[in-house]
Amino acid sequence: MPSPWSLDALRRGLPDGRRNLARLVVVLLVCSLVGVAAADTAAYDRPRLQSGTVQEPAAGETVISVQGDNIGGDVNPNKPARLVGVGPRGEARWRIEQAALDATYFYDVDPLPGGDLLVVGTVDRRTVVYRLDRATRRVEWAEELPLWDTHDVTLTADGNLLVANMRNTANGTSDDRLFVYNRTTEAVEWEWRFRDHYPAETDAGVSAADWSHVNDVDVLAEGRYLVSPRNFDQVIVVNRSTDEVSLRLGADGNHSVLDEQHNPSYLQTEAGAPVLLVADSENDRVVEYTCDRADPAHLLDGDVEPNCDWERTWAVEGFAWPRDADRLPNGNTLVTDTINHRVVEVTPRGEVVWEYHAPWLPYDAERPVHGREAGGPTMHDLNVSGTYAVHGSGEAPPDPEDEPALAALPGYDTAVATADLVQGVLPWLRPVWMPGSAFLLCSAAALLALGWGGVEAWLARGRLRRLVGGRLD
Repeated sequence: MPSPWSLDALRRGLPDGRRNLARLVVVLLVCSLVGVAAADTAAYDRPRLQSGTVQEPAAGETVISVQGDNIGGDVNPNKPARLVGVGPRGEARWRIEQAALDATYFYDVDPLPGGDLLVVGTVDRRTVVYRLDRATRRVEWAEELPLWDTHDVTLTADGNLLVANMRNTANGTSDDRLFVYNRTTEAVEWEWRFRDHYPAETDAGVSAADWSHVNDVDVLAEGRYLVSPRNFDQVIVVNRSTDEVSLRLGADGNHSVLDEQHNPSYLQTEAGAPVLLVADSENDRVVEYTCDRADPAHLLDGDVEPNCDWERTWAVEGFAWPRDADRLPNGNTLVTDTINHRVVEVTPRGEVVWEYHAPWLPYDAERPVHGREAGGPTMHDLNVSGTYAVHGSGEAPPDPEDEPALAALPGYDTAVATADLVQGVLPWLRPVWMPGSAFLLCSAAALLALGWGGVEAWLARGRLRRLVGGRLD
């Protein structure tokens, strides 16, 4: 006997009693979902600028760049981009809103000698680089470049700009590149194109609108640039004199090593082995890799080949899309935990000892007292290894030991991929006053209501057709 809820039964039309029962079930489900969402929202403490856990005062001021959000190029006043200066005990000292610097987004911020800051902002399809006096918050100079969505620009020793140029596609071919812009002559004096060094089929292909998504470039030494092509899942060192890649960590699509990383830092062990500390963004962790070669007398002069064998010596998991990690002189790590809207200082074993909440979507955090790069010790030299869960801020992080058991469950990979997609989309869509759980519940209620509305319209299609036809007659 066919089910009264089968497709054939629906085509014939449900009896009135069953249809009314179905309507009642849908109404109850929608009301339940909306009710739980309302309760979650009522109890929700929306993200705002404030201190969190502070077990130990920080060394000096922490400067945070907050990306913010906008809709179709229009600034969202509830999710502003801004720069924030935070004192050692989590007290807000100053902030600069995006309107003051005519920026839609803020990205990288670098401490400069003398206490100034180099700030990268974007507006429309332009990139603006500011030198900012941190004490007075005045702009000392600004350079505007006709580039779209640039995340990082570095001021070189001779006063020029080293630029990570992404989303640079014209006539169906990516021209993503690194280049040095001479501020005196206003000319490009050197450039390095990704398409000359990577196969055209890398990631989404060289014709993609956002091929490399190169989000970071730093000067390691004269003519040695540390580079993060995010979409290629790797960190590289480019040798300017040879035009070649002299060091590489990761490979396109190998997400067990890196998955769309941000803001790598180069460190060295006391024996001279290269070490990379990376915000492994899509893996929701901060990781440290140590190279198997050590040569303290020759910093990246070509002795270290791109096929260097790497060992993952340390990781802290439980973040949500971290986009910056800096090793501090005390051995702790300063992490920008983007989707959790916070910056935290964690110990080598993952305990939060300092925390500041900085919505909406913080991008970078620096401690200017340590200079351009904090350059603290490696975990190898601290004799710390393994994977730890971030903890100590009133949250319940996942236990890394549970992952192998969970991974054996049917549908685990699909569930993880779906969760990652939801995590990546929610911050851009949900209102600031509503938690992510409530937004998902309301979305489910809306989809359920729309779905049942579609079923009702389909079942009543004959009456609707006659009604419309009669009015047209």
